[in-house]
Amino acid sequence: MSGWINYVSCGILGLGLLAKIPDLVRRRRDPFLLAISCVLSFAALCFLFSAPRTIGFINSVSGVPNLAAPLTYGAITAYSAASLVLIVQWRGGPNTARTARNWILGYAAVLGGVAAMFALGRAPVERRTDFDTYYATTPYIAELIVLYLVAHLVAVVVTAYRSLSWARQVKGHLRAGLLMMGMGTVLGAGYSAIKIVAVVARWRGHDWARLGTTVSPACAGLGAALTVAGTVIPVAGPYLANRARCWRAYARLGPLEGELTELLTRECLRAPRPFWPSATRWLTWRQTTIYNGLYYLERYVDRALYRDTYLGQLDAAGDAHRAEAVAWATAITAATRAAGDGEDGEDGLMAVGVREPLPARPDLPALLSIADALPGCRGVTALRLDESAAPAGPV
Repeated sequence: MSGWINYVSCGILGLGLLAKIPDLVRRRRDPFLLAISCVLSFAALCFLFSAPRTIGFINSVSGVPNLAAPLTYGAITAYSAASLVLIVQWRGGPNTARTARNWILGYAAVLGGVAAMFALGRAPVERRTDFDTYYATTPYIAELIVLYLVAHLVAVVVTAYRSLSWARQVKGHLRAGLLMMGMGTVLGAGYSAIKIVAVVARWRGHDWARLGTTVSPACAGLGAALTVAGTVIPVAGPYLANRARCWRAYARLGPLEGELTELLTRECLRAPRPFWPSATRWLTWRQTTIYNGLYYLERYVDRALYRDTYLGQLDAAGDAHRAEAVAWATAITAATRAAGDGEDGEDGLMAVGVREPLPARPDLPALLSIADALPGCRGVTALRLDESAAPAGPV
């Protein structure tokens, strides 16, 4: 994997970790949040330490030719353990704490073994990309390589099995996240499996180093990306879905606000638009602005027009919600025209009909239905008002 991809991936994961810091400060004892943060941290370290430039820098600064190798393998091992603990904490259950603790202790022993084997072995020639196959027959270093590869393979296989089996029992964003995480860990298994194949080939006298330097890193990078995405989807999915619903509602209310635009401008009824383009704030702003216009139009609303339209729609379609939306849209259009013509609400349209109360001020779902019904009501309203305004013929 080229170095710039490593650094870009590390940066993206680092930004994700920074976004979690406020939650960590508020809920520092939340084991699930800690597990997600550890997955993001160790995944970022894996990409950082495995970049060829970083490997050269670590080896040069430390004076140890291949010190970057155990650091990289340690980050991979820690990432494997974090993924296991995450799926355990995510699933929950009566033995969650004990199971997570056992996995942590087991992989802490693997980390200790990696450090000990590197200290006991000799790796004097710097190898930035093919350390595994080059030292596959070196005493202690070979054991180090097998230890971290087997530990990684066990972790991803267990994580993939638990993720995919749990995904069959749930739905929605959680299912999507688990499937993504399962696919990522399956690809991650390709990293260690291919490396093991290359190492075994080296034991048998074959040179399959290209497998470990091309195919294996690609599996690791894509697998880590999918795994991290799988952990984020269940958390970010509902948030993004809610924001999408708010933007859709904001857009759907556009025709209703457009119907009231002249009135809102003339009477200075429009609320100040929020500076920051937040979905919830802009939706609240548009809803508040519409309510300001409807409050002003209350004295212009023709109750008889509302009642007749409602009853006509109810008889025609039998849908009370649709009938109410069309009646509101028709009454609002007529009241806006009356207010624009300068008619006196107390002596004009309101006095024509029966002074029966209107339904309560429509909530957001009702406003959306009114906005949807508005385009089809303008022509009918104009025709009704023109007929009522026409002079009576000779008797």
